[in-house]
Amino acid sequence: MTTTRTDETYDAERPGRLLLTERDALIPLLRDADDAAYSIRTCCPGWTVRHVLAHCGSALMRVVESRFEKGVYSPESNDRDIAERADWSNSRVVDELERGMTEAGPFIAKAKGLLDGVALGEWVHAGDVREAWGLPGAYGGAGLPDALLLLAERSRVVEAVPLHADIDGRDEPLLLGTPDGTNPPARYIGDAPTLIRLYTGRPLTGTRYELAGAKEHELATIFS
Repeated sequence: MTTTRTDETYDAERPGRLLLTERDALIPLLRDADDAAYSIRTCCPGWTVRHVLAHCGSALMRVVESRFEKGVYSPESNDRDIAERADWSNSRVVDELERGMTEAGPFIAKAKGLLDGVALGEWVHAGDVREAWGLPGAYGGAGLPDALLLLAERSRVVEAVPLHADIDGRDEPLLLGTPDGTNPPARYIGDAPTLIRLYTGRPLTGTRYELAGAKEHELATIFS
């Protein structure tokens, strides 16, 4: 999760906007999929598509219902949330996810940055589902501009390695991480979805990019 933000450039509506944009793209895909597709494994260790969706729906409903007990969003908490939905139909899992994506935005905005990471995480998981199903647009799509700015915010909160990213198709470089005042930032040249993969520890097979001044594992800290 992120810390509270007070600077003038911060857009509290961005996380909710990202969720609504992804809802409109993802939910129809989920509704059209057959039950067998939900049992396909994702890049998240031990999780099928259904597990990912159950986690996402429960995480967002915790925001809507303000349920933040000790240890929330820990691996153990996530596993319990998934287990609680084991008897649900796939349709019910999608229903909860759709509701969460629809309703969580205003609650995230009121938190002034504390819950922004939840929205970014749900968007990344939507990419995990596309990846598992072999669909185009994983870690991209209409929500990508908002996701990149949330990624930059998150990278500063976790004090990631400073990086200057020259992203294909973007007019200005994106600055990520926390400068240490002594060393120049690392340099990335490539597309935006690959940058998302690097910072969230997603598979890089088949990608092309240039990275200087940092190692891949040093960047994969966004959800650590």
